[in-house]
Amino acid sequence: MEDQNHNGQFQRKMQTRHIVMLSLGGVIGTGLFVSSGYTIQQAGPMGTILSYLVGAVAVYLVMLCLGELSVHMPETGSFHSYAAKYIGPGTGYTVAWLYWLTWTVALGSEFTAAGLLMQRWFPSINVWIWSGLFAILIFLLNALTVKFFAESEFWFASVKVITILLFIVIGAGAIFGIIPMADGGTTPFFSNFTASGWFPNGVFGILMTMLAVNFAFSGTELIGIAAGEAEEPEKTIPKAIHTTLWRLIIFFIGTIVVLSALLPMSEAGVTDSPFVVVLERIGVPYAADVMNFVVLTAILSAANSGLYASSRMLWSLADKKTISPKFAKLTGKGIPLNALILSMLGGGLSLLSMLVSPDQVYIILVSISGLAVVVVWMSISLSQLLFRRRYIQEGHAVQDLKYRTPLYPFAPIASFVLSLASCIGIAFDPTQRIALYCGIPFIIICYISYYLTMYIKSRQVTNSK
Repeated sequence: MEDQNHNGQFQRKMQTRHIVMLSLGGVIGTGLFVSSGYTIQQAGPMGTILSYLVGAVAVYLVMLCLGELSVHMPETGSFHSYAAKYIGPGTGYTVAWLYWLTWTVALGSEFTAAGLLMQRWFPSINVWIWSGLFAILIFLLNALTVKFFAESEFWFASVKVITILLFIVIGAGAIFGIIPMADGGTTPFFSNFTASGWFPNGVFGILMTMLAVNFAFSGTELIGIAAGEAEEPEKTIPKAIHTTLWRLIIFFIGTIVVLSALLPMSEAGVTDSPFVVVLERIGVPYAADVMNFVVLTAILSAANSGLYASSRMLWSLADKKTISPKFAKLTGKGIPLNALILSMLGGGLSLLSMLVSPDQVYIILVSISGLAVVVVWMSISLSQLLFRRRYIQEGHAVQDLKYRTPLYPFAPIASFVLSLASCIGIAFDPTQRIALYCGIPFIIICYISYYLTMYIKSRQVTNSK
């Protein structure tokens, strides 16, 4: 495929290292650095490890499904296109809007959080000034060239990766008594597990945390979105998927084991980063400042990935002629600038909602976005199942696929069921139940909007004849 001229195609500039870091950048964020404390509080130390192991299996199976689809049909906005083709056009349309909303809502929260973090060092400067400056920075990183965006995301994500590796090494030293705790003592590996019990809130507590765990893993699917801008996707995508998955399992599971072993359940929560609490217990100097910087880069990295993902989803909707074709236009350097601007405005509205009505509008949007990621995963699993079935029915041989999902049909069915289980789990949690109350009506509205749009278009075509 040629580089972008004016033919509506993207530049294929992303290498494997860019796509791996893009995916890690979208995944490793506040979900790991902050929300993991909530999971420990709800599920207990052993329950948290089990929750993340199940989440890792779920995301692994989803990515195996996405690998077959994105290698066979590498295009920007991938899983929205696959859902439209193999499940139904209304479903594809709905998946695209759900995913767009997920990231635009995240943009607002990330810019606000970044501004609040800067207050630690510059308390006299207004939070909204920092939020605005970071928003401009992220917009510019996305608006220049694809390669410039990919390089910036590579280095943003590298900071997080190095920090997590150091945290695991230091934590392991403390667990096994090599590094003494700040109080001069040591922490036996199983002391936390025996103190609070393996499953203090029962197995049901694990089920209720699965949506939060799956949301922490969300972003891995960015590999599929980047397929349309990848060099040699038949080689790049499978390599990126396998590399990303084993790194995620090492980073997430390794980190959670350290946190579960060193962070007492009574001290776990979401008010302070569990990383800061553990590092201070070990006696690492300037732990709070170091983690403040790391979490800041994590937030900006996630915002960088989020703006990229949301703009590509809008472009894909326009490319399928389900929204205005203006959003399908690309600049000479292959950037969907109009889609980028609208996505940034969407992030600005979610940012504004925290000022206008923080307890209503923003909570509703965040609830929808949390559910949206799981729905997207379910659509990927179902799309792969239906794609393989149609591929065989059309007379093709499975061996001809350049990348095949292993364990078919177990992989797509199991990933679909695991994702569905997390949706069922939140129905029993009063604090998360609003995701269903808001998410289901939003999905219904998307379907109605699609079929209404198609009906109006068909009437226009009939009247013009």
